[in-house]
Amino acid sequence: MERLRSLILTEGRVLEGGALLVDSFLNHRVDAALIRDIGAAFAGHFRVRKYELVVTVESSGIAPAVMTALAMGLPLLICKKSASRVMNGEVSQTPVRSFTKGDTYMMTLKSSYIPDGSRVLLIDDFLASGDSAMGVRELVRLAGAELTGAGFVIEKTFQGGRIPLEDAGCDVFALARISALEPEISFTD
Repeated sequence: MERLRSLILTEGRVLEGGALLVDSFLNHRVDAALIRDIGAAFAGHFRVRKYELVVTVESSGIAPAVMTALAMGLPLLICKKSASRVMNGEVSQTPVRSFTKGDTYMMTLKSSYIPDGSRVLLIDDFLASGDSAMGVRELVRLAGAELTGAGFVIEKTFQGGRIPLEDAGCDVFALARISALEPEISFTD
């Protein structure tokens, strides 16, 4: 994913507090051709294991997750950052600390949309501390399924989010692994 790295270096902006702004191509203005290629890259990596469902967290993970689900021929389930009035039926919730927003929200999903005993693949835009991914893992577990894979467009390796996922038995894969944001953006591989 050389094009992804190039865009991170040329258009990404490091914000105070360790956030990386990539909204010009990934999660506000979306480069559709790049997102298609991201979905194909995730599908290529995760195709070796059998999954029944792709899951993501609203809203920045939706575009890469849609393309991954499409490339793999799987349904997509979107975890909500809050329950809505129309979300009826059995829902599961877990508190998640948001690195980007600096607060805690109740991640929510309708458990009936996850087949019991299924193997689930998480696709999201960023892996930082891993709080969001571990929240997804907990909701999937509460639904009687297992999160066995997790793909991220960008991983900030210095924040350690990969460790709890791998310790939980997840196959963790990131397209761009960033080892430092200061004094300049640096990649691990």
